[in-house]
Formats: sequence, C-alpha cells, structure tokens
Amino acid sequence: MGVFQKFLRLDAATRFTLIRAYYRLGSARFMLATRPFKQIVAGLNIGHRPESQSHVDKALLDGAVRIGWAVQTAARYTPWESSCLVQVLAAQRMLRQQGIAGSIFIGTVTGSSQQDSHTLSAHAWLKCGDQFITGESGHERFEVLSLFSW
Repeated sequence: MGVFQKFLRLDAATRFTLIRAYYRLGSARFMLATRPFKQIVAGLNIGHRPESQSHVDKALLDGAVRIGWAVQTAARYTPWESSCLVQVLAAQRMLRQQGIAGSIFIGTVTGSSQQDSHTLSAHAWLKCGDQFITGESGHERFEVLSLFSW
C-alpha cells in the first residue's frame, strides 16, 4: 500500500494533524534558514521557567504524544531537511496552540578524540513532563546547554 493510500485510511483528525505538522515543519525550516536563532527563540514567547512539571494531565499528554508522532511522521516525507531542531520548533508551536506546556532542550557534545576535538555536535529535544515528544533518540549523549519552558 502506498503512502498516500495509508494517509487516506487515517481518520480525519489524524490526517489534519499530519497536515498541520507538515506545514509547521516547513514554517520552522524557513525560519531557521532566514532568521538568527536568537530572534527565533525570542519569537516563541518562551519564559525561562524551570522545566515543565513532571505530572501532566493524561488528556493533554495524549494530545502531546499525538503531535509528536505527527511531527516525526511528517518529517520523514519533507523534501527539505527536517532536523531535530526543526521538529522541536514545529512541535512546540503545535503544543502551544493546544495549550500544552513543555520544555525544549538544546544539548551539545564536543569531539571525544584528539583528532575531532574541535567538532561540535548539537541536538534538540522536546518533553512534556517526563514524556519525550520529539528528539528522544540519542539525547543521552548530549549535555544540556539551554532549556526553554512554557
């Protein structure tokens, strides 16, 4: 069965969420390509509060997990690069629109050998309470550099 046929078999609400995720991924990618990161963060209306609470209402958490699934699924089909940061920004906008609180983590790791000690790798992930929404894979290798909660 083709991708489009699978899409059509989804219920209307799920299709709509995937379409919104695809749109938000494009919007986030465009923002990252055209604006300084500092300006993007300022435009997210994120407070510098402590990490969001570990207990999140089950209905809100279910909605957040659906949004995370939609963003990660849609990211596999974009013709542009939908990096971890693009996915985090897209999911954050969708969560905020639904009134769901969360936290964005940005981590870095420097090269471990003498040869690559000047390389820097970064990763971004998003959590609602203790639940990963995007970017879980590989996050444990990175030291948190910045944390933004709303």
